[in-house]
Amino acid sequence: MFVNRRALLTASAAAGAAWLAGAKAHAKFTGDVQLRGAVGRLERLPTRELESLEDFSTAVRAFVDGDLNRAAERRAAEVFKAARLSSTDEVPVGQIVHLLETDPVVMSLTHTWINGQLLMWQRLQHAFHADADRYLAEMEAADMAGPGTLELNPTMDIPAYTRWEIHNQPGGYVGDPFAGHMYHYGTNNLYLHRNDQDAQHIRTAGLVPTPADGAVRRILDLGCSCGQLTVALKERFPEAEVWGIDIGAPMVRYAHMRAVDLGVGANFAQRLAEDNKFPDGHFDIVVANILFHEVTIDAAHAILRESMRALRPGGLFYPIERSFMVPRPRATAGFRFRNWWNDRWNHEVHFLPYSTYDYAAAMADAGFAVRTDAPSSAGSKGNLLGVRPA
Repeated sequence: MFVNRRALLTASAAAGAAWLAGAKAHAKFTGDVQLRGAVGRLERLPTRELESLEDFSTAVRAFVDGDLNRAAERRAAEVFKAARLSSTDEVPVGQIVHLLETDPVVMSLTHTWINGQLLMWQRLQHAFHADADRYLAEMEAADMAGPGTLELNPTMDIPAYTRWEIHNQPGGYVGDPFAGHMYHYGTNNLYLHRNDQDAQHIRTAGLVPTPADGAVRRILDLGCSCGQLTVALKERFPEAEVWGIDIGAPMVRYAHMRAVDLGVGANFAQRLAEDNKFPDGHFDIVVANILFHEVTIDAAHAILRESMRALRPGGLFYPIERSFMVPRPRATAGFRFRNWWNDRWNHEVHFLPYSTYDYAAAMADAGFAVRTDAPSSAGSKGNLLGVRPA
């Protein structure tokens, strides 16, 4: 029999968990819930019906991101040519929207993409809430278990900019107790099932550069979400102290539970990337994987300054996403229109400023020596890398 915990669903995302700051995990995790077993690292979804619907949704997304996206790009180029413009001309986004927002091919792409995503979130949220007591009990059993530690801060101030339902995920990262569960399986759809065994994050962890002196004792993963990269970093550097932080309490709670289940001793904490609260010069490496498009420009500056503070001399800051690629990919009209749609209808409300911002200059302004020859996770020639001067 399970204790009725449904009252927790209307409380804050951190309710029901003790403040675990600095706690050392000694208890053995015995509450693992695998209703249909696991395939390698991935626990199967709770019902065959849900699993089949998610597989179908992923197949639709593959079509949308592939053939339909290519058709929309061709059509956008044709529309621009008819307007005596090139699809790579630097024209105001308002003009792009005016030219493309009524085109049936372009709009088929955007509507199919966004509505497929909405249906995916709806199904996942319903599944985890339908068996809420069991899943909440599982997280409670893991909270004080190890290896690795968990810190939740239920009284901390949650900045308004982090409360958006980013990607249309119900409740965003902070407002639903099962945000970590939904994010994990939702992004499996995003990765078209190429990351079910964390393969993308393991590859990214393998690309992370190391300081010139070779010392890697402590690593910080900013905006760690459900912890896949944090865990992969701990697996690559088993002797290092590895931390993943995120503003979302449900995110780090799920991340810790999954790390415990995998037997990986990564540590997780509910903290802000712009106020990480670690000592000065504490880390050898700070990474930020697809974080900056989900924060304001002011927060981005604060994160860069805070990362500089937390790094020791010679330490490395490695941000991983499109705007840090070298050279930055040229955006076509079709791509810019999809970015606008993403901002307006997918609640990626910080994406448009991020997509054109000069992050190399911002890193230099924060005090980093900026390099452009770091390995890139996306196939570009290089990636920006910040070095804290000795």
